[in-house]
Amino acid sequence: MRSAALNDKRNRQILADIVRAYIESGEPVSSRAISRRSPESLSPATIRNVMSDLEEEGYLFQPHTSAGRVPTATAYRFFVQEIGTQATLSPEDQTYIRKELDAAQTPSEIMERASHVLATMSHGLGIVVSPPLARSVLEHIRFLALPEGRLLVVLISQDGMTRDKLVRPEQAFTQQELDRTAEYLNQNYTGWTLDAIRAELLARLAQEHERYDQLASTALMLCETSVLGEDTGAQLYVDGAAQIATAPEFADAGQLRELLGAIEEKRKLVTLLTGCIEGPEPVQVQIGIKEIENAGAHLALISAPYAVHDRVQGSLGVLGPMRMQYERAITAVAYVAQLFSKQLSRSDRP
Repeated sequence: MRSAALNDKRNRQILADIVRAYIESGEPVSSRAISRRSPESLSPATIRNVMSDLEEEGYLFQPHTSAGRVPTATAYRFFVQEIGTQATLSPEDQTYIRKELDAAQTPSEIMERASHVLATMSHGLGIVVSPPLARSVLEHIRFLALPEGRLLVVLISQDGMTRDKLVRPEQAFTQQELDRTAEYLNQNYTGWTLDAIRAELLARLAQEHERYDQLASTALMLCETSVLGEDTGAQLYVDGAAQIATAPEFADAGQLRELLGAIEEKRKLVTLLTGCIEGPEPVQVQIGIKEIENAGAHLALISAPYAVHDRVQGSLGVLGPMRMQYERAITAVAYVAQLFSKQLSRSDRP
């Protein structure tokens, strides 16, 4: 629900100008600075009154009495909802993104370049999460028996990526059994994800329990969630750690250590971006990251899912200081996700 102060269009414009000015300078914003920006030639006194109202409603705060105002997380959320989502990407940025992604030759290179492009354009972390193994679209699969009951799952997906996972199933299998099972899956389920294969085999088991084929039973066992779980095999591509580490927001050494620790502990970043796949909007913006305890209060995440052959597979985005250029970052994430999906879906990719 919109606050009383923001029912007025002029007040909304003033708040947007304050957020923009603070993003540009990193310094508390004065009423005089906003007066110079105002197309209505509003006086500094009028703007100070609006600032006071916005401060009372939690959109601004004043670091000390003689300083200007600084946006709060609530102000950034307003800015994203009202302004950031209406932005368009410049032709120059579009050309840069296309040039970078077109230069990639393999899916791994596409992911590396996408994370670099996002980092460069946002001055934050560019992050790409590849699909977990269970969500990869099968082109070819192979199982290799190893000593001590272990086996190696090698999967080539339709986007050209080779994924592997070392597992230890409860039941031991001979290499001959594994070869027969792989042949069965390759002949019958090319173009399916492993979790869809598992669902299909479970349905068949329920319908034909009495005469369920041993080969399909083995295939089901090897596609079990416990073997190929939802987060299993998700790979993370990160670029831009150095530039986010030098951001003024992380002058505090403790917060910086926590942020760098979260980058190192990649599971948190995978969790953050994977969550965007289920969201209602094509591009999602999260102001304040609760999953990263102290440093997260100063961070924002802009994320979007990407698809391979019209199936949502993974996610990408930007993690950066709350004071970031949202209009450019939001449009860049949306455009990279769009081109990224097209690149990965090209049938001529190796």
